[in-house]
Formats: sequence, structure tokens, C-alpha cells
Amino acid sequence: MLTADYDRLGLRPGDRLLDLGCGFGRHAFEALRRGAHVIACDLGIDELQRVRATVAAMWEADEIGPEAVLETANGDATRLPFADSSFDRVIASEVMEHIHDDNAALDELARVLRPGGTIAITVPAALPERICWKLSSDYHAPAVVGGHVRIYGRHDLHDRMAAAGLVVNGDHRSHSLHSPYWWLRCAVGPDRPTEDHRLVRLYHRFLTWDIVKAPRPIRTLERLLNPILGKSLVVYATKPTEIPARSADAQTHDTSERAHAVA
Repeated sequence: MLTADYDRLGLRPGDRLLDLGCGFGRHAFEALRRGAHVIACDLGIDELQRVRATVAAMWEADEIGPEAVLETANGDATRLPFADSSFDRVIASEVMEHIHDDNAALDELARVLRPGGTIAITVPAALPERICWKLSSDYHAPAVVGGHVRIYGRHDLHDRMAAAGLVVNGDHRSHSLHSPYWWLRCAVGPDRPTEDHRLVRLYHRFLTWDIVKAPRPIRTLERLLNPILGKSLVVYATKPTEIPARSADAQTHDTSERAHAVA
């Protein structure tokens, strides 16, 4: 299940793509199928090991061509272990809402993207996310490892990306049918095993069936609902040939925001 649109990202065979916060690799796998050179980066060692194991199986099954390359890297989004302008494309999917200093992460993503390169950043959309926060404090509690630390509005994310020197050129919402699933999860406890609650279990089976079978009526319904209930907001941007430094006003805003977070 992909969140970013590779056609809008402009991914081509041979492109170097950074999949930041790759998790278990769903975006990395599709990029490899398209012939990219993928660097899957995550803080979780277990996730990176599983990505490598899955890709090895994909190669054995001839799902990936010989031109595709996978590398994995254990790295912090606010201090990426890559040189300037290392990547043609970048995907950061469902990552930014977990990072306290997200402006530092955006600066790093802009730094490692080459001039003229493109980036797709996906975050939970504001309306579905607010409902999740109201239903469960565990979903966003600061003490919870991996919890969500902020809710992004569309214009807020645009402004933050622009402050990092990126030129935003479009956005969309996706996965509207996943919003009710997360509301159910939050209502019964987000850390509770899926199989423990009948409604959550049944809805999860429906989503799995939909992903595997992709029936046309359900796909059409989801597209119609996406602008309102889409679980994810996806924003696309390009790095200009010369990236300006973060403005003094933006730096002042960042400093006051961090001071407020500490207080």
C-alpha cells in the first residue's frame, strides 16, 4: 500500500532515492521494482534487517531487475549521514509527526536532495488525526516511544517545507478507508492487539482484502472520500537550483517553538 505517487515524484530508473523512516519497506520495494537505487534509512535496526531480507526474496523471485540497488542506513532524520545533494528523489512517509525538531529534519532533507530533485512528504491529515488524539491519549502521549508529537495542517506543512528552501508544487489526500480503522484502534486502545477486538479485527481483514484484491467499486469510493477523510496528506516539492538559507523570521519562530516545547 503506497502513500506517495511515484509518477508525481518523477521517479525514473537509475534515480537515487532516499526512503527516510522506511519502516518495513513498502515504498522502498516499489522504487526497486521501478529500477531505482534505493537507500532505506531508519532508526530501527530490526526494520532494516527485515527490508534486506524481503528484498533478497524479491530478487530471487525476479520481482526486481538487475539495475535496481538497495542500501540500508541507520540514521537520525535531524543528522542524516549523507553528503549534500546525494539524492534525486526523497520520500519521508509518516515520519515528521514523530520528530520533535521537525524543522531540523526538513533542513536535512533539503540538504541531501540535489538541486532540481523532488521530494514527497506524507503526514497524518489534520481532521482524522484530531479525532485519533481525542479518542486516545496513548496515541500521542509524549512519553510513548513512537507517539505522534504534533498535528499538521496543510498550510502549516507547506510553510515549513518552504522555509527549508523547497518549492511546493502540489498535494493530495489518500487512504480515506483507513481513517475509521484508526478511530476504532484508538477507541479500544492503539496498543491493543488487532485480534483482541472483533470490530477492529473485521475492519483489518476488510482492509487487507481491499489491498490484495483492489476491487474497482471500493477504489472509486476511496478516491471520492479522500479529499475529506483521507488519512494521509501527501505534499510534493522541488529543490531549486539555489536553495536560500532559512529566513531570520523562520529561525526566530523555530527558537521560540522549541523553547515553548521545553517549557
